[in-house]
Amino acid sequence: MAQPETLVFCGTPRFAVPTLEGLHEAGFRLGLVLTQPDRPKGRGLGLVGSPVKETALRLGLAVFQPEKIRQNEELRARLEKISPAAIVVVGYGRIIPGWMLQLPKYGNINLHASLLPKYRGAAPIQWAIATGETVTGVTTMRLDEGLDTGDILLQKELGIMDEDTAETLSPRLAAIGAELVVETLRGLARGAIRPQPQDPSRATLAPILKKEDGRVDFARSAPEILNRLRGFQPWPGAFTTFRGKIVNLTAAKKGSEAVPKAELLVKNGRLFAGCSGGTSLELFEIQPEGKKRISAREFVNGYRPQSGEKLGDA
Repeated sequence: MAQPETLVFCGTPRFAVPTLEGLHEAGFRLGLVLTQPDRPKGRGLGLVGSPVKETALRLGLAVFQPEKIRQNEELRARLEKISPAAIVVVGYGRIIPGWMLQLPKYGNINLHASLLPKYRGAAPIQWAIATGETVTGVTTMRLDEGLDTGDILLQKELGIMDEDTAETLSPRLAAIGAELVVETLRGLARGAIRPQPQDPSRATLAPILKKEDGRVDFARSAPEILNRLRGFQPWPGAFTTFRGKIVNLTAAKKGSEAVPKAELLVKNGRLFAGCSGGTSLELFEIQPEGKKRISAREFVNGYRPQSGEKLGDA
């Protein structure tokens, strides 16, 4: 696999696109691209292909979109005919069955957006920011039948900036991840990589996000809430209730005022929300239920919140 041997690529989201493009640009032969079926999208709910499908078609690559893969005899026959040296998996969104794991000589090589064994699971980028990490990275590993438990091949670190959200960090991780996958495949071909088992005692989880994860708990400190606000962009965001209706907090920073927990403070047209430990948030942008985003000043002028009014269920 100093480049001639054939690969199969499995991926679906935009995060996977740089890796697919990187493999193509590096000269790897891509015998097949697997991606999830087209899904309804938009107001008309027309079927739309995944970012990986769009990229594969643009690159002139064969695409297959099976609904299920575990007992798919057509897929198995196609892959056995291709006989790939490796199957590269990036955000495919399907559990890879045992027969696929055993098929290629170099295994199924997965790109994961964390420094494993930290943040195993479906949302590693979001949870790394939400829990206050200052450094994250990407890992290539050989898939096994566990949840992100396979042997580590290579890793690369990336700093998390104070202003990063999941939306800004993801493309940077995708870019360095694409480079790492190419480096990994070349290293495997040379016999230069020694897979390292993960230490399960250091493992943390990054479970799939739920709507409720975005509910602001003002019993947390302002820095903790800000980390979650940044990490949970664009969904589930950060939301609470005001006068019985949902409000999304879309831009904020650590405040300079001492405000009782879960109370508002209106001061010179500025808006603060009290958090635990005597900390506060200064709110800059708010989205009232059913409305567009507005500045805190517009919210103050339009909704006339009073100092001491409560947020959430407090």
